[in-house]
This record gives sequence, C-alpha cells and structure tokens, in this order.
Amino acid sequence: MNFFDSMQTSASGLTAQRLRMNLVSSNLANTETTRTEQGGPYQRKEPIFAATPIQGAFGEVLKAELSNKPSEVNVVEVINDSRKPLLKYDPLHPDADPQGFVSMPNINIMEEMVNMMAASRSYEANVTAISTSKNMVLKALEIGR
Repeated sequence: MNFFDSMQTSASGLTAQRLRMNLVSSNLANTETTRTEQGGPYQRKEPIFAATPIQGAFGEVLKAELSNKPSEVNVVEVINDSRKPLLKYDPLHPDADPQGFVSMPNINIMEEMVNMMAASRSYEANVTAISTSKNMVLKALEIGR
C-alpha cells in the first residue's frame, strides 16, 4: 500500500463518519417531530456503509482485484428505520388521532448517543491513521538526507 492509498482510505472513513454523526444529530433533533412532509412522525435515519476498492485506471483495478488492494469506505445509502412509531396519549395535541393518541418518532436517545460516540471514536482513529502515515513519510524523507 502506498502513502496516497492509505490517505484515501482514511479520508473516506472520515467522510463516512461525518455523515453518520450528522444523521445521529438529525435523529436527536427530531425526537419530538410528529409531522413531516412525507406525513406521519419523523423516521430515524441510518447510513449503510460498504468497502469498495479504490478506483483508478483499468490496469489498477485489475491489479487491485488480484492483490487485495486497500478499499475505501462509502455510504451506499441512507435508510429509514422500520420501527413502528410510539403512541403517546395526548388528546390536546394537534396531531392526535380520534382516540387521543399521537404517533411519536421511535428514537432511543441512549442508542443515538452510543452511535455518536462510536462515530466519534472512528473519526478519531482515522485522524490518527492519517497523522501516523504523514509522520512515517516525514521520517522516511529524513533518512534520505
């Protein structure tokens, strides 16, 4: 693996974890949102990650397939959580049904905080990997003096 491949892999990880943190923030901000443009309560969002080979010219892609070249992290899609909304009895709420129940987003704050911490730790790990790669290149250049 060369220097630029390691940087590209870590940079793609930074981008993916930043999106994950943005989605967690959005989930936390919408824990009380009962009405959306699509209708119904806000649905929790989650990213789906996939490792894809670093793309280049045809010859590079062929070599990558033959030699297990490093991959980068990509967000394949952002999905809505399939959990059913929570029903809360509040007959005075403007979005209450005829029985007085309001459909609330099914968002667990503890789960979101754990996801935020995991994304933060992954982000830090990628920053450390970039820093370490940079330091190794600098040390290699010092050897050449």
